[in-house]
Amino acid sequence: MSPVAPPETFAPEEVGPPPRPSDPWVWCLVIPALFAALASFRLSIPSAPYFDEVHYLPAARELISMGLGEGGRYLNPEHPLLGKQFIALGIYLFGDNPLGWRIMSLFFGTLTIAASMRALWQASHDRFAVIAFGILLATGFHLFVHARIAMLDIFMAAFLSIAAWQFAAACREPETGRWRLAVTGIAIGCALGSKWNAVPLAMVPGLTFFAARLSAGRRRLVASTRGIPVPGISLAEAFVWLGLVPLTIYALTFAPGYWLGEYLRPSPLAEAGLIGFHQEILALQQQVLAPHNYQSTWDQWVLNTRGIWYLYEYADGAQRGILLIGNPLTMLLGLPALIWAAGTGIVRGDWAKLGAAIGFGVSLGLWLIAPKPVQFYYHYMMPSVFLLATLALCLSELRNNGWAKWSYGILAASTAMFAVFYKVLSAAPLDGPMSFADWTWISGWM
Repeated sequence: MSPVAPPETFAPEEVGPPPRPSDPWVWCLVIPALFAALASFRLSIPSAPYFDEVHYLPAARELISMGLGEGGRYLNPEHPLLGKQFIALGIYLFGDNPLGWRIMSLFFGTLTIAASMRALWQASHDRFAVIAFGILLATGFHLFVHARIAMLDIFMAAFLSIAAWQFAAACREPETGRWRLAVTGIAIGCALGSKWNAVPLAMVPGLTFFAARLSAGRRRLVASTRGIPVPGISLAEAFVWLGLVPLTIYALTFAPGYWLGEYLRPSPLAEAGLIGFHQEILALQQQVLAPHNYQSTWDQWVLNTRGIWYLYEYADGAQRGILLIGNPLTMLLGLPALIWAAGTGIVRGDWAKLGAAIGFGVSLGLWLIAPKPVQFYYHYMMPSVFLLATLALCLSELRNNGWAKWSYGILAASTAMFAVFYKVLSAAPLDGPMSFADWTWISGWM
């Protein structure tokens, strides 16, 4: 009788976590670098201050005078000092010329894209969404225009993006949570020190930490270091990093203001003290301004129906224009993506999608209740960043579900739309005084 063959044996299947997606860190350098190259072209045109540069450049010059021991007046007191200090730094390093005025805006605009991409990576670990987000931000008009002008919004945006990146990374990698929460707090303080518009978003990390720890049902809510969102960090310690540190950094950004006076008058900050001076800032923010041709409302921002011509005149040997609107394609496609992100975020417990939708709602919600009587489309810059984040996540979902051509097509169309409007985003020479009609597709963009 022939021997019986031994039964077949099979190696047990290896069980382990799914493969980790590859970090798109190279793209987080390449896309911002390409953005910087495009935005730097004609950065010094116009060669004269335009739009709100006429407010911030004189204030920055006074800071330089104070730093050189020549005294200095406290100009533009309705806004914090940090953004104007960065403008002053650019002037100090590169001269009181168009390059010096705008170079720091270019740097911080580039940083905003890089930090925003890193924030979405840490929140989602979705490689395609991160790359798509970078493309959408770079071709979304808002950051491009503000990376080329000496205004305060781009500094605020950069620090808020850094705060989002570090907070998401602290939640993702709790072993690094302590120092990342500290950086989050510093970035929040700098965002507040750049522009008050950061206030609603500045509260989100701390409130998120509190809500997450509360939902964990810990008996020692304040002292326990167990549970989400950052194991190893107690609620009390989080309050230090996300509450006290931002306020301290914000207060420190006003230090130069104590030496800024009005001719023989002492500094209004030194006279009133930090708290008293903030009452003056609040009063200036709430003052009733005369109606402005470019004022708009939040619903016009959402629908992208009201733009602002930052520049439209004969300058530097040619007719030139700079138009602030949102990318006509992605600003509208982002709206259904926003609803999808909010819904699927809740149903699936997807914190990346839900966080992007909440960020949009919080940053836009400020302008629904803000006691600022005259508002402008540039206040929509931060909501637009979150809107494009939801669109990037939506495109990734389409791609994963067999609709890759649509995902790539929308990214290509966004880039093409940017190319169509590039002339009036970068102050390129135009054909003549009536050239604006080529880009004012609706009356609200005139």
